[in-house]
Amino acid sequence: MKTALVTGATSGIGEACVRAFAAAGWRVIGTGRREDRLQALCDELGADVFHPCVFDVRDEAARDRALEGLPEAFAGIDCLVNNAGLALGLTDAQEADLDDWRTMIDTNVTALVSMTHKLLPGLIARKGAIVMLSSVAATYPYTGGNVYGGTKAFVRQFALGLRSDLSGTGVRVTSIEPGMVETEFTTVRNGGDQAASDALYAGVNPLTGQDIAEMVLWVASQPPHVNINAMEVMPVNQSFAGFKVARET
Repeated sequence: MKTALVTGATSGIGEACVRAFAAAGWRVIGTGRREDRLQALCDELGADVFHPCVFDVRDEAARDRALEGLPEAFAGIDCLVNNAGLALGLTDAQEADLDDWRTMIDTNVTALVSMTHKLLPGLIARKGAIVMLSSVAATYPYTGGNVYGGTKAFVRQFALGLRSDLSGTGVRVTSIEPGMVETEFTTVRNGGDQAASDALYAGVNPLTGQDIAEMVLWVASQPPHVNINAMEVMPVNQSFAGFKVARET
């Protein structure tokens, strides 16, 4: 039985990934800050299938303690799903909160890089897989996306760089780049304003966490000689905007 580690497993895409991998017969380690949600998953799926690790991905010491304490059955990780991440704020750069920028960089970039570095030796030994959750914001800028888009562009490029460095090791690396996915993501971005999130997705028929989880599982389940470099996906009702032009008045 293979084992996947999913960061940010307490909601949205991460929680959906846990369920998808478990349903496919994998053991799953789920990380997150909300112990009650991780414990609920453990109660539902069973301790032989799901192991909760309660820590903030930015806290390397807590992460290391959790990983060192993994039960033997979960100790060999075959797939790392770097899902944990967030966006904060939608203001233009000149009005943005610097602390929000730092939090996004620390979570979306620094913690992701650190987790990947920590698990790379084992993933190489097991010829495993690394799946990065990037975003269409890595490619298509939008007003207010500034640092969030920058972090996701890093994730995409980091995945491509890993592919190059890991050539010959048997480790597969994929960047998955979703557009609009209705999860807690937008509620968090809007400071807990659920109404703002509901308004954004109203009438869109957006992607769901389950949609993305099925793609992550599909990527991880490909034959050992097949690598999916990147997957860009949007709901049908989302497409590309025109260029923004400021006119003199």
